[in-house]
Amino acid sequence: MKTVLEVFDPAMCCSTGVCGPDVDPQLVHFSADLDWLKSRGVEVRRHNLAHEPAAFVANTIIKDVLQHQGVAALPAVVINGQLVSTGCYPSRQDLARAAHIYPAVEPGHVSVASAQTDCGCSTQGSSVKVNINTKKDRGCCGT
Repeated sequence: MKTVLEVFDPAMCCSTGVCGPDVDPQLVHFSADLDWLKSRGVEVRRHNLAHEPAAFVANTIIKDVLQHQGVAALPAVVINGQLVSTGCYPSRQDLARAAHIYPAVEPGHVSVASAQTDCGCSTQGSSVKVNINTKKDRGCCGT
C-alpha cells in the first residue's frame, strides 16, 4: 500500500508559503522534508486554505478539527487517513516515523531540535549537515 501524506496549510500567498520577500525558514525546511518523503515513494498532497477550501471541507478529519479547534489547528498533517499533527509543521523524523520510513536522517546529517555549536552557530529544529573537521586550525563551521 502506498503511503499518502496530506498537508492542510493555513491560508498562505502561494501553495507552499515559500514565496515573497520574508520567507519563513521553517516552511523551507518543511518543503525540503516533503521532497525527501516523495523521493522515498510517499505520495504528498498539499492543500492551502486560501486556494483549496473545498479540500478542507471534503476531509472529515480536517473538517472536524477545524470545527473544534479553528484555524489555529493548522497546519494539520494526515497520513493514510490518520491525523498525525496539528498546529505545527512536524520534523522530518516525526514525518518519517509516522510514514514508517527508516532511517529518517541521511548519513552525514543530524537533526536537532535546538542546539548551539562550539563556534556559536545555532540551529532551530532543522536538519544540518555535520562535517567532522580533524584539523586543529579550523573552527566547527570550517572557518
